[in-house]
Parts: sequence; C-alpha cells; structure tokens
Amino acid sequence: MSQVSLIPFTEHIEILRAEVDTALEQYSRFDLDCPARLSEAIRYSLLAPGKRLRPLLTLMATEACGSARDEALPAACAVEMVHAYSLIHDDLPAMDDDDLRRGRPSCHKQFDEATAILAGDALLARSFETLATKLQNPAIAAACCAELSHAAGASMMVGGQSDDLGEQFGDGDVNTLEAIHRRKTGAMIVVSLRMGAIVAGASGEQLEQLTTYGQKIGLAFQVVDDLLDAAGDEAALGKRVGKDADRGKLTYPGLLGVKESRAKAEQLIAEARESIAIFGQQASHLDALALYILERKH
Repeated sequence: MSQVSLIPFTEHIEILRAEVDTALEQYSRFDLDCPARLSEAIRYSLLAPGKRLRPLLTLMATEACGSARDEALPAACAVEMVHAYSLIHDDLPAMDDDDLRRGRPSCHKQFDEATAILAGDALLARSFETLATKLQNPAIAAACCAELSHAAGASMMVGGQSDDLGEQFGDGDVNTLEAIHRRKTGAMIVVSLRMGAIVAGASGEQLEQLTTYGQKIGLAFQVVDDLLDAAGDEAALGKRVGKDADRGKLTYPGLLGVKESRAKAEQLIAEARESIAIFGQQASHLDALALYILERKH
C-alpha cells in the first residue's frame, strides 16, 4: 500500500473512540444488586482514558468488510472489557505489581486488592453478557463468544501471561518471546479484528487476511511497547518505564538491541499493510493504524 496521511485517520479514531466510550458507559451501568464500591472500581478501570486500540480494530475491520460499524459496537466493547480485566489483574502485586495505569493509580492501589480482583472478574463476565444480549444475530453472537473465550483463555492470553511471569533473561530466545506475546498481546488484537469481520459476514479470505494483519501488528505493538519501556517517557506513557529490565524479563531490545528491534517492528508493519491490500480503500483506516502503532509514543 502507498503512504497514507495520518491527519484524517486521527480525526476518524477520535470519532470511533467517542462512540466506544459512550457505549462502554452504558454497558457498565449495573443494577442495585451490584455493590457501589465494586461498581465504582469497574467503571474506574474500564472508563479510564486509553487508546481503545482493540475496539478500534473491531470497528475498522467491520468497515473494511463493507458493513456499518455500529453493528459491531457490542463486540468492540466486549473486547475492551476483557482487556480492562486483564490490565487490572496484571497490575496486581502477585502479577506485574504496577502502581500506575493510564496515568492514574492502578485499580488495586485506588481501591484494594480484593476489590480489584472482583472488578476484573465482573468485567470478564460482563463481556460475554454483552455479546450474548446486544448482538442481534444469535449465530454471530455465539461465534463471537467462542472467538473471544478462546483468545482470552488458558492457551492464549492467560497462557501467555503465565509464561511471561516465568521468563528471565538467559532462559529464552526470540522464538520464546514471540510465542509469549503471540498469545499474551497478539491474541486479543487478532480476535478484535476477527469479531469485527464476523459481524460483517466476511468471506473466508477476508477473515484470513485480517488474521494475518492482526498477527503482524500484534507482534509489532509488543516490540514498540518494549522499546518504549526501555527508553520512553513515563509521563506520556502513563505507567512506570524500565520495569521489565528491572525484573529481568525477556524483551526485544534485551535480546536484539534497540536498532534491530526497531527494524523488526518496521518489517512487521510493512507485512501487515501488505496483508490487507485485498480490501483496497476500505482498509485505509487499518492501513493508517498500522503506521500509528509503529510511530506511537505512548
């Protein structure tokens, strides 16, 4: 694909983020049986300002396949709920032990550990409730539930996090690192795209190419994330930097060096952009998003 302007893209993602935020606010309203403190913790984490990368991918995949993006809003919100749950749990002292998330105290610091665990649990459940009750076509709802549950489960996101917690420098190589992040980070990026495509009634070829795109940008996202953790700006990132090296975790800069890591990210993004060429202009926003991932500062 040719070079694209990020200015119209930036305007478009602000519109999409506003749509997602409005829907998330509605879907995170609970009845009176939900304890007030738990509801506050859920909404504190879910509605915190963020990139909304995963729901954006869902909506843009639906657009690329020629359907109206509002049909995919429940799926977009469901994937963001799972993402928010994973961040709450990742930040816990028993996991990555982070006190800062999206520029604010992490959920367990703002509330307490037990409330944070329960808030994450509730968000995971709410994600599937949203898919089951808000997607109009029962077959599409079932397919999305199956896709999301697999991506978030023991063989994918949770398994990747489990392996990530056990890895130290010297204990693995680039293949090990990619296997971790293909599941920990990449699985949720891929499923975001696949759900958007499923809602749109995508063909097998379209689904395959969007899956490839997701796999490529998922790894690129993690490479850039590792580079930012190594040398990024803490205020811009909204979280502590240098923590991975401090804990002896496997990272791309630690294994490859900064220059080669950057080159790897650039190659992955080039391959991602090529994979969506079949969509033509309908994938212009996905094309721009790939460049955005490469150039992001937070």
